[in-house]
Amino acid sequence: MRSILVLTVSLFISLFSGCKSKDLKSTSAGNIRHLVDTVGFAQYTWQMDSLMARIDRIGWEKTEGASWKTVICPHDDYTYVGELYPELLSNIGASSLILIGVAHKAARLGISDSLVFESYPYWKGPWGKVPVSPAREEIYDQLKGRYAIKCDTLQSVEHSVEALIPWLQYFNKNIKIIPILVPAMTPDRMQECGRALADAIRTVASKHGWEWGKDFAVVGSTDAVHYGNEEWSGSDYAFFGCDSIGNRKAVDHEKEIIENCLSGPVSPDRIKLFSSYTLKPENYKEYQWTWCGRYSVPVTLYTTWFLNENKPLNGEVVGYSTSLLHKHIPVDDLRMGRTAIATACHWVGYAALGYR
Repeated sequence: MRSILVLTVSLFISLFSGCKSKDLKSTSAGNIRHLVDTVGFAQYTWQMDSLMARIDRIGWEKTEGASWKTVICPHDDYTYVGELYPELLSNIGASSLILIGVAHKAARLGISDSLVFESYPYWKGPWGKVPVSPAREEIYDQLKGRYAIKCDTLQSVEHSVEALIPWLQYFNKNIKIIPILVPAMTPDRMQECGRALADAIRTVASKHGWEWGKDFAVVGSTDAVHYGNEEWSGSDYAFFGCDSIGNRKAVDHEKEIIENCLSGPVSPDRIKLFSSYTLKPENYKEYQWTWCGRYSVPVTLYTTWFLNENKPLNGEVVGYSTSLLHKHIPVDDLRMGRTAIATACHWVGYAALGYR
């Protein structure tokens, strides 16, 4: 849904037939996974330093208290999301990060029902190469076949994980990452994959003596609603209309979803309720409400639930905003920009939550 990237991504995908097997990677992977989006996201240290200086001037609130064990973070253009990035991600104290992202292009590659890993040893970050944790292979080996595949082709065209890396690296130059994408799945399959991923993480954490929140954290990536009827590839997502009344109703519906499903205690019933808000009951591959993270959020939260051995953690809303209502951070002079418009008939919601 990021219009400026559609042509580039489509041309890239057309070069590949996808990852059809249970353990297949693209032969073009190389040593470093480079950025897909060099417009909406920062790629240089001076860009990040300038962004933070501007956010500092606007003002932002650092979260107090214990480090997050799990977060749900937006992944849209930095100019739109702004201070929600540092307000949420600055409170991650762990250096080994399990990044669970959206697989926007999975259907085009015929991928569904499996967690998608990759095989890059490094990802590009503003402060140099970000190493992928060796624990990736330990986790993947426990999941491959039944719950997971590898597909560098899909990982190399996906922006939902890479958006967070510059911010995570800004606050901790020693991070190691384990990127995982979640394509379309039934609600039952999401729960099954979340349980399996939690079991694999627990095994690896026990082996290495890792403490959740201190040594490793789970980082889920999603934007909230994609709203309106303008420049959504011909789709109409203006569920309540896109005048001021309709847009206000949409934001109210967003807050209802967050309150009923995401903030407060994590539980399977509340995760299933989130799926009932976002997936059509007759076809789980179609939107009921247009959160791109309709699969990544449940897997993130099921993983959190099972990691905590069925005892709920508490979700705290760090902030909610939209690309229409939020004051935009100036970026044009930083060789950055916008990948989509922000109007009354085309806007995106951003929910930032931390769990501990």
